[in-house]
Amino acid sequence: MGIHDIIEGKREWRAHLARVRALPKDYQVVYGEIQKYYFKIGPVGLEDGTLLSGIVDFFEEGATQGKGAIELIGDDVAAFADDLVKDTPTYADRYQASLIEKAGSAGE
Repeated sequence: MGIHDIIEGKREWRAHLARVRALPKDYQVVYGEIQKYYFKIGPVGLEDGTLLSGIVDFFEEGATQGKGAIELIGDDVAAFADDLVKDTPTYADRYQASLIEKAGSAGE
């Protein structure tokens, strides 16, 4: 990863955050909670940016339709976030699989 990639990544992240700040306040709060949760559990798809930008796309559409955040996703924000990544491995899953693989190859 070169300096150009780092600069471009920062530029994209700032543009993403500007989109989040343009959302109604209730969407911003829900997005912030989902983002914190994903940063904690580390779904593998998080690094390419499509997961979070897809959520912003979805929220922008809901806001345009005049719906509130909870009306759009339901009362359980955690369940909504989990459903989005239910079939996605996390970095913890990858790490655990590598440990199991190492243990299996050491026993041979």
